[in-house]
Amino acid sequence: MGSRVRILGAAVVSAVAVLAFTPTPAFAATYSAPLRTAVANLAVATEVRTGYDRDLFPHWIDADGDGCNTRYEVLIAEATTKPTVSGTCTLTGGRWFSYYDGATWTLPADLDIDHMVALAEAWDSGARTWPTSRRQAYANDLGDGRSLAAVTDNVNQSKGDKDPAEWMPSVTSVHCRYITEWVATKIRWRLTVNTAEKTKLTSVAAGCTNTTLTITYAW
Repeated sequence: MGSRVRILGAAVVSAVAVLAFTPTPAFAATYSAPLRTAVANLAVATEVRTGYDRDLFPHWIDADGDGCNTRYEVLIAEATTKPTVSGTCTLTGGRWFSYYDGATWTLPADLDIDHMVALAEAWDSGARTWPTSRRQAYANDLGDGRSLAAVTDNVNQSKGDKDPAEWMPSVTSVHCRYITEWVATKIRWRLTVNTAEKTKLTSVAAGCTNTTLTITYAW
């Protein structure tokens, strides 16, 4: 009997040990709300640019080691005509549509990958408190198609680090899409907005279809 008890006891201890060291799957939280509600729920805070440096956001990494960094992963994903990928991620034969200005391009060099919420704007809005690993994840976010966009290079340069109160796409028919993607990115990364930004988002959203946004938080 004593031997049997010891065996059972050992089995229980082993089972507990397995449970203790078996990793629990991480289920990311999601947010869902109509566009105008999502805008209304954005937290307002003063922006702080102090200490910003673009190098604090390591970007265009090759996260999956396939030879194509984040820039090229976006180009491949957003191509209206899929390119041939060869060598060290050389793209040929592709076609891209820049929704900000309605332009179509066939050369990757004519496109920039826009961080929907620019790195500097993200810093101002909360990323300054993040560890470098989180800023890297933000700068290379392939987990939500609204975070990064392939657009005409000089249009992206014109936008710079401006928020919607300071810059909007020249094609007015895409303004609702643009602010929806902006709001989704801010919510996904738990970033704040300033007063002028929220006022502009509220104004534009009032004229948009009140579509429900569903967003998976990045962390």
